Amino acid sequence: MDTPTSDFVRAGSLAELQAKGRLVVHGRHPPILVIHDGGHVFALDNRCPHMGFPLDRGSVEDGILTCHWHHARFDLASGCTFDLWADDVPTCAVELREGEVWVRSSFGRGDPSQHWRRRLDDGLAHNLGLIVAKAVRGQLAAGRPARDVLRQAALFAVQNRDGGWGVGATILTALGNLVPVLPEEEIYLALFHGARRVAADCDGEAPRRERAPLASRPDPATLERWLRHWTAVRHREAAERTLLTAIASGASPAALAGLLLAAATDRAFADGGHSVDFINKACECLDLIGWEHASAVLPSVVGQMVAARGAEETTAWRHPVDLVRLCEASAAELRALFAAARRPQAWSDHAQLAAALLGDDARAIMEALGAAVVAGASPADLGRSLAYAAALRVARFGTANEHADWETALHAFTYANAMHQALKRIGSEEGGHAGGIDAVRGVLHGAMALYLARYLNVPPARLPGEPGCRLDDLPDAVEDIRAALLDAFDRQRQVDQAGRLVARHLTLGHPPDALIATLAQGLLREDAGFHAYQMLEAGVRQFGEWGDTAQGRHVLIAIARYLAAHSPTERAMFQTADIARRLLRGDELHHET
Repeated sequence: MDTPTSDFVRAGSLAELQAKGRLVVHGRHPPILVIHDGGHVFALDNRCPHMGFPLDRGSVEDGILTCHWHHARFDLASGCTFDLWADDVPTCAVELREGEVWVRSSFGRGDPSQHWRRRLDDGLAHNLGLIVAKAVRGQLAAGRPARDVLRQAALFAVQNRDGGWGVGATILTALGNLVPVLPEEEIYLALFHGARRVAADCDGEAPRRERAPLASRPDPATLERWLRHWTAVRHREAAERTLLTAIASGASPAALAGLLLAAATDRAFADGGHSVDFINKACECLDLIGWEHASAVLPSVVGQMVAARGAEETTAWRHPVDLVRLCEASAAELRALFAAARRPQAWSDHAQLAAALLGDDARAIMEALGAAVVAGASPADLGRSLAYAAALRVARFGTANEHADWETALHAFTYANAMHQALKRIGSEEGGHAGGIDAVRGVLHGAMALYLARYLNVPPARLPGEPGCRLDDLPDAVEDIRAALLDAFDRQRQVDQAGRLVARHLTLGHPPDALIATLAQGLLREDAGFHAYQMLEAGVRQFGEWGDTAQGRHVLIAIARYLAAHSPTERAMFQTADIARRLLRGDELHHET
């Protein structure tokens, strides 16, 4: 029986409860399980916090309530679980009034925001996906800004993995960058995926060992020279202390990015481009959570940076053409060209330079970059052209290649995007045209990585939307195109169809934001790999450079083709997120049982 008095409801008589052992109270509140055990009365949420199974179907022994669905066990008095993967059962207050049992119809947790913040710490520490999902959902429902949730997960990532910045932190930051373009429901999924990958990345890892800056404050040139030296000889501790000294000296974000990029690009395309990408992502993470956390975040990239293997150590970069030597000579020439060049009002030949970067003559590619500098291109301009050229490698990826070859194209694109973003950051402070000259050799490395991947476009896939490529057999309406695209992601071998649907949406003049939201939805329901998150975020970044133009269309086609090549997956994490959402909404997931 459920007769409300204030916020209490009547559960039944004490005699009835003693006779039956347990009662379930239903009403406009979640179902409440009332149990009499050992002379005491307890009230708990009747839904197992793990999967929502009715706890009244469980058993009580020695003060322990056991759910027989997955054998999760709970302290009857507090609701606390003995099995961390299950989470705690919410409890509610009980009052005995003249032989009647009354229970509060709400579960007391004090400040919901703080409760779920603590639970997120627990979920991250123990790598518990469902706890992470519920904690992210709970914080958002309590009104906590998405950026606060992201900050909590990001700081956990860098403080609890002595191996340094990793896949989890990169995914978290990439998805954090996408939050402004995501619908509200997808923000929850984005933060959940980012946080659960941080938890997996840190699972079993030693916590980070803190290091202190030097007591002196050397000038920036000395700090750069030292950092490059320590990186070259792979001395992590010395490199970290040098970087921390630069931070303590008050170096700006642009200066810190330039410092790290100078050291990282002493090796060509280090670790397949990941070294530069991680540095850029760490800087972007600080853009999201605040640069006051620089001393916690930036040193996390140093371990990977000093240990990275450069492409100069590989045969492909040395024979039949010594690309490393070519890059070194071209870098010296570009420095002189930048020093002499006068930038016109605006240089805008990015697409033309991108076409040249896709050529099959390494020396001609270097000459094209030099010609662009003479014509007025800045380092950031070169980075933008490189990123578009790399996107075209993906958009034109021939499906006759091995599936693993997608990653070769992906690495070139995400590296190029990272270089572009880093050069924009550095150039914004150093004077636009001149800013980033020291780091521009990273563009040369990216151009050669792109050159080595030219076989991926032999033969090239046709770009949908080009003259002679029909699209009129596809749906017209926005919602119909969206449904068709998500349907394509439900099936294998839909690479070309996904690209055609993107072209259809954009050539009809439909809003790009709606298309980006659909691409994000398609990704966030998957158990996606690291590279898929990179692809979406880098692609959206580059689309922002071009807007709704032919080049912007090509970038979004590249995203769709890559995602289609890696879909569908089991979608187990989407189910976990959905269970958390329904539990927090008050649904009885197993009511039918």
